[in-house]
Amino acid sequence: MKSRVLCASLALLLVFGVAGCSKEEKPAETPAASAGKTVDVATAGGISGSVKLDGPAPKPVRIKMDAEPNCAKLHTTPVNSDEVTVGAKGELADVIVYVKDGLEGYSFPSPKEPVELDQKGCLYTPHVTAVMVNQPIDVVNSDPTTHNIHPVPSNNREWNKSQPPNSAKITEAFAREEIAIPVKCNVHPWMKSYIAVFKTPYFKVTSKDGTFHISNLPPGTYTLVAWHGLLGTAEQKVTIGAKEEKKDVAFSLKPAS
Repeated sequence: MKSRVLCASLALLLVFGVAGCSKEEKPAETPAASAGKTVDVATAGGISGSVKLDGPAPKPVRIKMDAEPNCAKLHTTPVNSDEVTVGAKGELADVIVYVKDGLEGYSFPSPKEPVELDQKGCLYTPHVTAVMVNQPIDVVNSDPTTHNIHPVPSNNREWNKSQPPNSAKITEAFAREEIAIPVKCNVHPWMKSYIAVFKTPYFKVTSKDGTFHISNLPPGTYTLVAWHGLLGTAEQKVTIGAKEEKKDVAFSLKPAS
């Protein structure tokens, strides 16, 4: 009788032992998530146009650098604020034109090449910087005085770093999309700039003649936005076909009241 009970117990142990071993088997690997669609350059097109000011240009605001001799001596003529840069015919510089939507499902790698933001003449150059998420930004100081760069984001990590003359560049990046991050210098209060961070490569900052060109865009219908730090935004729907170059897309922004 005892031998039968012992045999039955051994049998049960073997069953549970086999079951336990089966649970410890390495599970099948989960397939990697899809990286998303990529742009077919054979069918890609582009959008170009311009941005103008709808109304009178604001009066120039002179920057007073007298309190900082190291800054004042860098300029032989008066320096005006570059918050609004307007051409003779109303052309607006430093406007970010970007694709707001219509690219769902696509995947875009972030560039490894850095974008430079300089502190020169006690001003930020360029006034508007546009990058992709996680793209490096090299901050340099070309002036004979100490600056600090202090981005104030609402959707990214805030940082504030001092940069003496002839010091090494500061390299930073932003992990999330944000349009746009104000940048200030706590040493020189007139120094202001913006950094815009995008998930796609479809953005451009208008040049002095107010023009922009967005290339390598797949066929589709998009919401195109023009953004300015003081003048606000304007947007419109734009449709492009395969290999189509949509030209003369015009935006106008009104002066702040």
